[in-house]
Order: sequence, then structure tokens, then C-alpha cells
Amino acid sequence: MRLQCEVEVVSRLLPTCGLRGRGRGTRALLSLGRPPGRAEGGGNGIYLMVCTARDRVGARYKVQENIERFFTRFVEEGKATVRLREPAVDVCLSKANASNLKNFLSAVRLAHQGTDTGALPLSALVPAKTSEVEKPKAKMIITSRRDYPLTKNFPYSLEHLQASYCKLARIDTRVLCLKKLRKLDLSHNHIKQLPATIGDLTCLQELILHDNHLQSFSGALCSSTLQKSLQFLDLSRNKMKALPIQFCQLRELVNLKLDDNELIRLPFKIGQLNHLRFLSAARNKLPFLPSDFRKLCLENLDLFGNPFEQPNPLVPNIQLKIPLTLLECAARATLNYRIRFGGHLLPSHLCEDLEVAKTCQCGSACLSSFIQITVTMNLHHVAHTVVLVDNMGGTEAPIICYFCSLACYSQFLDRYLQSNG
Repeated sequence: MRLQCEVEVVSRLLPTCGLRGRGRGTRALLSLGRPPGRAEGGGNGIYLMVCTARDRVGARYKVQENIERFFTRFVEEGKATVRLREPAVDVCLSKANASNLKNFLSAVRLAHQGTDTGALPLSALVPAKTSEVEKPKAKMIITSRRDYPLTKNFPYSLEHLQASYCKLARIDTRVLCLKKLRKLDLSHNHIKQLPATIGDLTCLQELILHDNHLQSFSGALCSSTLQKSLQFLDLSRNKMKALPIQFCQLRELVNLKLDDNELIRLPFKIGQLNHLRFLSAARNKLPFLPSDFRKLCLENLDLFGNPFEQPNPLVPNIQLKIPLTLLECAARATLNYRIRFGGHLLPSHLCEDLEVAKTCQCGSACLSSFIQITVTMNLHHVAHTVVLVDNMGGTEAPIICYFCSLACYSQFLDRYLQSNG
């Protein structure tokens, strides 16, 4: 029986010499078995062997009636200690798979008690392979198609994987099995679509998809576990025209790059991205910014090269319906009084409408009955550092404003005319 984990063998004689153990384990392979050529028989021939990268041949410790105590208080965390009588050492195990560790300790305990060896899952005590004792690979960088592994699996321990310039048309399903991934860089490929199973990468913090052929970003991804983990998202140099309504559920985002796409609008509820500090959406096709943009608090903002329209508050887009429909009245009341709603109470299409309701300057909600205008906003109101919007040195951009009634629009118009003489 074998177990991969980190091991530190600590002599109990060290304190008497004024010394102590390092307190750090070394990657090792533990084996429970009988040396090659040892005859079958009693438990006297069973040893615990510890192989490391420095000592692949391994150190052997007799097991039967030689174990003083097992320390298993933290076995659920993959930690345990086996105290031997001769030599007087503690074999400290850590970073082991909890289930495998329990099974291994159970077998060692039975061998210590002299159980019939035929009932024990013993292994041959042979030197460990280099791959069995080397530190698990956490990072892999591939920058050409010829280096991309086609026949071998990726190391399960990977936390950072970069596969760029590999001409990938889709995301490899083997990548989606790397549950420890924190950073995935698939830039400079030919990927057209993202599988929903990316959302199963529960530790993923950085996703880089720069320079691909993406035309959309799935709403299912926004509703996955990425909501709680994803902090950096690079979708620059793709072919996206819009992002889904659910995009703003990725509320842990800190850095978002959307440069060089074909975006005609930013997410409607972008103000819900409370942790967003860096936003770049240069060289897109944005005519204006959503009203929720005012709620952002950024450190750096880049909107250079967008064909922003010239705002004209005196030419409103009037969508008012007088008198208000029953649906509009009910929707406004639900939102203004913060009444909870969901799929268990309302049809899904009504829930979607409520989630994208507009907010008037007075703070009231409106659904499909409103007045819309665009006004100028200085981007320094939402960002500490602003890249110039155009070559003329401007840092202003048009932003949408909504009004729930003629009265609210009239009050705004009076203030606007007074401030502009």
C-alpha cells in the first residue's frame, strides 16, 4: 500500500541535544510492505518505507510491535503522526488525501498488531520513481501548438495554466478537470465559444481569453461558482457585441478588460460590480454609458476610441404611457417598496423585466414607461485615473438618464437650463 504526502521524520532525541525539527515536510512516498526477496510469513518482515526526492531508495522502519502511538486528531485535514519505538522518531504526515490517509493508517495499525499479512494490502518496497516524489507541478506555460500535450494529461495539481498560440478552436475538456486552477490563460487562440463547465472550476480567479473569436459570454457562466471566485477577466480582442444581463452577478470582479470588441453597450446593471477597480473598454462601438455607470468607484478607466454620441437633453426619447398600465404600477410598487420576488412567485419573464428596471433621478423605479435622455458626465466622478476619451483631451462621455414622469423631467430641465444660462 502506498501514500503520497509530505513527511518529516523527527528524532525525539533532538530536544536533549538542544535541537528541534524544521517543522516543514518534504514530498514523499510512503510504502507499507515487504522488501524484495523476503519470504512470505509473519508480520516481522513488514516495514514502513519513506522515499523522498533526495533518498529515492528510502528509509525503512519496522512496523510490528514497534509503534508506540498514532496521533490522528487532524486526520480529516490530511495530517497524522506515527510514533515509533525504535528508532525513537516521529513520522509526521501532512498534505495527504484524508481518505487515503485513513486507509493507510488502518493498514499500518493492523500490521503493528500482527494481523495475517494475507489480509493486508502490501506493496513491494522498491525505490520510488522521480515522478512519485517530486513536488506537484503548479504552473505550466505552453506557447506553441507543437508543445501542446496531445497524449498526456495535464498534471492534476496545476494552479496556473497558460496555453497561448496553440490554435485551439475550443477549450480542452482535460483543462476543465483541473479543479485547483486559479489562473487560466488561453489568449491568442481561435476559441469561438465557452463551455458552461468552466463554471465548475471553483478556484478560478483569473480567466484570460485575449485575442480569440468569442462572440458571446454565456449567462450560465455568470450564474456559476465564478460569482464567488473570478476577480480578473480579460475578453479583449474578440468579436462580442454585448454581454448578458447576468454578467453583473460576477460581483467579485476587480479587473475587467473589454478592449477591441464590437460592444454597442455595457452591462445594464454594471453598478452592481462593487469590487471593480480597473475597467478597460477602449476601441468598441459604445454610443453612451448605462445610467448605472455612476455607481462605480474605479481606480483606472479607459474608454478611448468609442464613437460616443453628442448628448442633447432637450431631445428626449419619450416612452411614457399615460395612464400607467396595471403591470407598470405593480412593477413600480414591487421595486419601490422592496418587495421580494422570484421564480416561485412570478413568471420568469416578469422576473427578468424587474431585474432590468430603470431608476429615475428621483430614486423611483420604472419599467417600460419612462423618458430617456443622455447627458454629459465627467469620468473623473467614477474613476481616479481616466485615459482620454478622444484625441482632443476630453474626459467626458454621454450617460443615459431616466425619468419616471413628466414632472421629474421638467424639474431636471429647469435645473439644466439655469446652469447653462
